[in-house]
Amino acid sequence: MNDAIAPHGGRLVNAISSIDGTPAGARYIEALPRVTLDERAHSDLELIACGVLSPLDGFMTEADHKSVVNDMRLSNGLVWSLPINVATDPDTANKIPKNGDVVLADAAGKTVGVMRVTDKFSFDWKEEAQKVYLTTEDKHPGVLYTMQRKPVLLGGPVQLLHARAPEFPAHSRTPEQTRGYFREKGWRKIVAFQTRNPIHRAHEYLTKCALEVCDGLLVHPLVGETKSDDIPAPVRMKCYEALLQKYYPADRVLLSTLPAAMRYAGPREAIHHALMRKNYGVTHFIVGRDHAGVGNYYGTYDAQKMFDRFKPEELGIQPLMFEHTFWHTTLKEMVSNKTSPGPKEAHLALSGTKVREMLGKGEILPEEFTRPEVSKILIEHYRGK
Repeated sequence: MNDAIAPHGGRLVNAISSIDGTPAGARYIEALPRVTLDERAHSDLELIACGVLSPLDGFMTEADHKSVVNDMRLSNGLVWSLPINVATDPDTANKIPKNGDVVLADAAGKTVGVMRVTDKFSFDWKEEAQKVYLTTEDKHPGVLYTMQRKPVLLGGPVQLLHARAPEFPAHSRTPEQTRGYFREKGWRKIVAFQTRNPIHRAHEYLTKCALEVCDGLLVHPLVGETKSDDIPAPVRMKCYEALLQKYYPADRVLLSTLPAAMRYAGPREAIHHALMRKNYGVTHFIVGRDHAGVGNYYGTYDAQKMFDRFKPEELGIQPLMFEHTFWHTTLKEMVSNKTSPGPKEAHLALSGTKVREMLGKGEILPEEFTRPEVSKILIEHYRGK
């Protein structure tokens, strides 16, 4: 059976290599200049190598970088919403000949990859921040990262030599592996749910509505680098496992991780998240309120509106748009503004501050807001803090 959907750009990239596995290869690698990757670039290297960021086979050249920042397209016209870069200092950049190779090292200095540097260029961080994040305020984590990045960007194809061991091996799958899983299941309509938070009743409602019209659900939490005040990935994974074990049909749901860094780029990142799931073999993608948002930088439904900027065939993956959902205390069911007869006083809503306050006191959250199994896991986390 063919896959339900083609990768973005038509080909799933594979940039995994073992060129340093021979004595000659090891000597060649050892003699190359070295560039140290920060956590985001290290994550991007691994995502490129296994095809998550297809059609990218490396870090962006200046032409692609400018085109993406300005027009949300690669220089060849293909839709792409976020720049994918590796940065270095001028002294290191000057030591790298154009079309020469460079070692990519992790924070500990270990060789993890090699890159053919076809381009070296500077960038205007304020222009990039304003166009990508819609602000230049350093309170925005994406802006802070952009302004603190080293001033020279390197572009060119990469090869991953040594992948990190996955943090959650039981739930770690490459795009090739998820596509194989979907083929085995015979799923032709697969919907993905992006999350960096525990799944509460509102999220559960959205995913089950989507599952009514799809063959399978991919619960696909982002487990890469996030803000320091986000709930850590190990805690969230416990919540997902507990929820799926009891409240979802086991034969129609797959829990698998996305080891990507969070950008908090709102509307642009919604497109990015959708295209990554397309590469994993997913045909439909849930977009709720304030997708990938932070603070008050984006409108509640700006991410949904962003999908209207592109023709459906340009994206290839079908967004499923949902409004904010909540428990109706009179109807005793989940509703949205589209389905609630009112009044608003019947809408159960808890602020993030109130949720953290209750959990810190060891209080189980209302079952209409979140499942008790999830509450207990979160209480343990907040008690530990």
